Amino acid sequence: MKILFTSLLAVSCIANAQDAPADNMAAPQPQEQMDHRNMDHDRKSMSAMDKGDHDTGMTGMFGSYPMTREASGTSWQPDSTPMEGIHAMRGDWMTMAHGYVNAVYDHQGGPRGDHQAFAESMLMGMAQRPLGGGTLGLRAMISLDPTIGKAGYPLLFQTGETADGRQPLINRQHPHELFMELAASYSYAIGKDSSVFVYGGLPGEPALGPTAYMHRASGMDNPEAPLTHHWLDSTHITFGVLTAGYVWRNVKLEASAFNGREPDQFRWNIETRKLDSASARLSWNPTPAWSLQVSHGRLDNPELLEPDVSVKRTTASASYEHAFGSSTSQTTLAWGRNRKDTGPSTNGFLLESALHVTAKTTVFGRFEKVDNDELFQEDAPLHGQVFNVRKLSVGVVQDLFSAGKVKFGAGALVSKHWAPSALDSVYGSNPSSYMIFFRAKLAMR
Repeated sequence: MKILFTSLLAVSCIANAQDAPADNMAAPQPQEQMDHRNMDHDRKSMSAMDKGDHDTGMTGMFGSYPMTREASGTSWQPDSTPMEGIHAMRGDWMTMAHGYVNAVYDHQGGPRGDHQAFAESMLMGMAQRPLGGGTLGLRAMISLDPTIGKAGYPLLFQTGETADGRQPLINRQHPHELFMELAASYSYAIGKDSSVFVYGGLPGEPALGPTAYMHRASGMDNPEAPLTHHWLDSTHITFGVLTAGYVWRNVKLEASAFNGREPDQFRWNIETRKLDSASARLSWNPTPAWSLQVSHGRLDNPELLEPDVSVKRTTASASYEHAFGSSTSQTTLAWGRNRKDTGPSTNGFLLESALHVTAKTTVFGRFEKVDNDELFQEDAPLHGQVFNVRKLSVGVVQDLFSAGKVKFGAGALVSKHWAPSALDSVYGSNPSSYMIFFRAKLAMR
């Protein structure tokens, strides 16, 4: 984590140096006056973007719309979503840097629970510029999650991927890869209200599912991964993606060819495989407050331990951003369905929300319901049976102080699980869990 934390501070120092006044500029204003000036500038920029004022230079990579609409990969979120990270203009390049480090103590209750201290992290950079009558976009994202260990961290009722290439991970959340995204895109306007684009990544994110959970404003303050991850957005790190899309006003239609295999247990490398899977997604932002999507894809042999089983995944989601007074909130409702070539079809439902009560205090919650048939090893009596699991998590995070453009905060969450009584002898009756975490993240102010 020392490397990533140093990177956060370095980005902050660079941003502060660029913001420093030149010798021939007026003396710095009092802090209160500067804060009001920054708030006024942000409101004017956001208002201009909402009106589609392209003279601000704040349009997206894939079309002539507010850049706040773009999220992970080529996915969309509500236009009115607040802009995270540090934004700057460097010549023709418009850049953004965002990142965080969460130091977490995790305690999962019940007989199958465990406890562990770990640090999860992400650092990303984006840049775009005009080129040849269109827009060139570049994205890079890394994580030091591999330092957690191949088995990741404890998370009751979570399944998916492997730590050793022989046994599946059960009741643990796998770590992310060192390279989460290395991608480029190019878009070209073909009319006043329409554009076409191509996106490629190694790794990258195909057109399948909602915005990935660590990028959704409704979920990014929650340090634990959703149980529905492998029903909704597990393809957000895919080693080999090529996407083509068409944007018309507030509608986007896109299709991807990608590698369907999920990452293996070696988290520090870049994997190369053929593009054997495909997906398509239709997105619609009817108003600045709403973002809707439906998508479907076929994943060719996604699980390393089930090399002959492919999955057809269908998802639908809606995200709503709302501002009232000085507070803002975002809520996401999502559904995903996995239909395997062999075995049962399963569903996952998610409802999550984050309320920014003040500029420093955020309350968040998540409710999930999943059908899981992977809770037991192959030689266990209950292997292959489908169990309906529900989980409710609520938490709060408080920003404590800032150093440059790095905000430091602390938070906690508690979770309650409900499962069929047939699992009581294994998991206990309705086990509870909690996490305590300290956070450092890049922020505009």
